[in-house]
Amino acid sequence: MDIVLLAKAAVMGVVEGLTEFLPISSTGHLILAGALLGFDDEKAKVFDIAIQTGAILAVIIVYWQKIRATLVQLPSQRQAQRFATNVLVAFLPAVVLGLLFGKYIKAHLFTPWVVATTFILGGFVILWAERRQHAAVRIHDVDQMSPMDALKVGLVQCLAMIPGTSRSGATIIGGMLLGLSRKAATDFSFYLAIPTLIGAGVYSLYKERALLSMQDLPLFMVGLVFSFLSAWACVRWLLRYISSHSFTPFAWYRIAFGIVVLVTASMGWVDWRD
Repeated sequence: MDIVLLAKAAVMGVVEGLTEFLPISSTGHLILAGALLGFDDEKAKVFDIAIQTGAILAVIIVYWQKIRATLVQLPSQRQAQRFATNVLVAFLPAVVLGLLFGKYIKAHLFTPWVVATTFILGGFVILWAERRQHAAVRIHDVDQMSPMDALKVGLVQCLAMIPGTSRSGATIIGGMLLGLSRKAATDFSFYLAIPTLIGAGVYSLYKERALLSMQDLPLFMVGLVFSFLSAWACVRWLLRYISSHSFTPFAWYRIAFGIVVLVTASMGWVDWRD
């Protein structure tokens, strides 16, 4: 296996791990990084989705105590059953809408103007959400959520199908606007990411299996490892960060990145129709 190609896989893994759970759109950053590295062919697109599994493994480890307790108590404890139901309810809208509109979105919405607009608008939505009165918070822990709360967050997650929106950004900020505390919204976003991203990764690998061979295994393993390590560090940092900080810096970053999209597209440096 080409050492340079493995190095590119490692860089892409780090980009995925650092951006997947921040409200800044991992897809947008992977497109930019892939263009800069020359790592943007059809196989690279499958790679970008598959390495999300490494990032999800980091979430499972960080939240293992809660996940393990839920699994153990699931047969008998009502609270565990409600939590598992909430995650499932929130997961289903993305599955249904993804199957119905996934091809259309890829064909028509991956344009520089859409990506830049969603980055910039998302930044202003974050600023608005952070300036709302804290009195609007009614849910301080994920165990206080009802199935209807979960469904609403799941529907908001579907906005992330629009390129540049950010899955974590949609679920965290959407959750806050729906009455969840910053911590509860972030926690539920992480839990919801587990079935969502694993499902997307498995589906992508199955759908594009003709492009892959056993020779690609080292490439994918390097990406998974670096995605896991960077995501683990990022998730732990983010949980500490939100205890005393807002998401406002990420809003300004999104606005700046939207401008980067417009500049790179107009100069022909990056194909945002990826």
